[in-house]
Amino acid sequence: MSEELAKSGAHRLLLADEAATARLAADLAAILKPGDIVALSGHLGAGKSALARAILRELAGDPALEAPSPTFTLVQSYDTPRGPVLHADLYRVRSPDELDDIGLIEDLERIVTLVEWPDRAGTRLPAGRRLDIVLDVDPGNPETGRIATLAGGVLWRQRLSIAIATRHMLDDAGWGEAQRDFMQGDASSRAYERLTRSNGESAILMISPPRPDGPAIRQGKPYSAIAHLAETIDAFVAMDRGLHSLGYSAPEILAQDLSTGLLLIEDLGEEGVLDADGPVPERYEAAARLLADLHRHTLPTILPVTEGRDHVVPDYDRGALAIETELILEWYAPHIAGVTLPAVTQAEFGRIWSRLFDEILEAPSTWTLRDFHSPNLIWLPKRQGLAQLGLIDFQDAVLGHPAYDLVSLGQDARVDVPAALELRLLAAYGAARRGDDPAFDLAGFARAYAILGAQRNTKIAGIFARLDRRDGKPAYLEHLPRIEAYLRRNLEHPALEELKGWYQAHLPKLFAVG
Repeated sequence: MSEELAKSGAHRLLLADEAATARLAADLAAILKPGDIVALSGHLGAGKSALARAILRELAGDPALEAPSPTFTLVQSYDTPRGPVLHADLYRVRSPDELDDIGLIEDLERIVTLVEWPDRAGTRLPAGRRLDIVLDVDPGNPETGRIATLAGGVLWRQRLSIAIATRHMLDDAGWGEAQRDFMQGDASSRAYERLTRSNGESAILMISPPRPDGPAIRQGKPYSAIAHLAETIDAFVAMDRGLHSLGYSAPEILAQDLSTGLLLIEDLGEEGVLDADGPVPERYEAAARLLADLHRHTLPTILPVTEGRDHVVPDYDRGALAIETELILEWYAPHIAGVTLPAVTQAEFGRIWSRLFDEILEAPSTWTLRDFHSPNLIWLPKRQGLAQLGLIDFQDAVLGHPAYDLVSLGQDARVDVPAALELRLLAAYGAARRGDDPAFDLAGFARAYAILGAQRNTKIAGIFARLDRRDGKPAYLEHLPRIEAYLRRNLEHPALEELKGWYQAHLPKLFAVG
């Protein structure tokens, strides 16, 4: 994409040929979401159908998709990996009232809508999620050249800026001609694409714009600040380079735009630590030994991002630990367990946890990657030793107790980890730590492991309930029985007797197995 039109918030692009139109389609498809309306205007022969078809092919992940123009059918629907898409051509529509007959304005919030001749709809197409694209023939290159002018409301400005910056970064890095395929993301707001060159070489585009502040909920701070969630992509860059310096397989950074929040990173592949039967014990044990190796180092708390720019690894402090546990009170209790807990009961919950946090916070801290579990572990069989384990998704790393990441692994939120394998992981970790330090206190570590296991699964129970209730992602509820089972497992430790009593009294659903 090219230069901005001053003050208007619009962008004017020169499309020299069909390949340039295809690149624009890829850029747009990457940022489209359900509820978006792409309104394509221009004279006959300006290229509206060609651009719509190219966008459809990108959304469908099928460069051979026929996508005929709906000039006579008026509308054509498609099921794509990105959700349903509707392509409409309103050239033959004489009145906006006809839209009711063809069903164009139904369910607009759940689909991506591509509309040619949108002026025929009058005011029936909502303006808030509408991106207007006007196409004209380039007088300097009338055979193949087109001029596209893009304009949208406030919701489109950041997204168009991201698309423009992405195009510049990819072109500058030599990846501008690569095939771009949307990748299913995680529970966060980040987005990912796999880029593939004609020679088969691939890389990952990570789109992580600066996190907007949410509402202040405590001491004038939003949840993300209290829980120390990364607000910019700086944290990923800093931790990536820090892990690299220790010999671990974090992805190499190939290109970056820190201000926009874009990274082009090494594609570590898709071979993970699971097989058809679940966790691969040898790979899980390798991950436990990697943690033991990481924790034997004296690690810096300030890491460079770029020249003159550093990232301070935050402490996993009492405020962060506490606000995470409180998610179960706010989301799981009312929406899953069906109970409303009075203030005095919630205060007792906080007092019990505070005493447990006293133990955790007294221990020496280390880098805590925070989501050290199967979705973020890549198996690299061609590498040797600890480098066989690829690491991703560590931007929320903090300085915390070394047991936390082992809990993330041994009580994997996405897959059942048998209790016997969990004990093997503790044994492998303990043996590695004792090999480096014979005085390593395995019993004390196991106590902290139980406390942090209860903390982490309490948090996740709340998060999964929130993802369902607030974010409309009910699939995460499938994991709740596993999380509840992990939590019960941790509560059996003697250190958590008081906490177990609180859960039994006030959230008995946790113990209603079967």
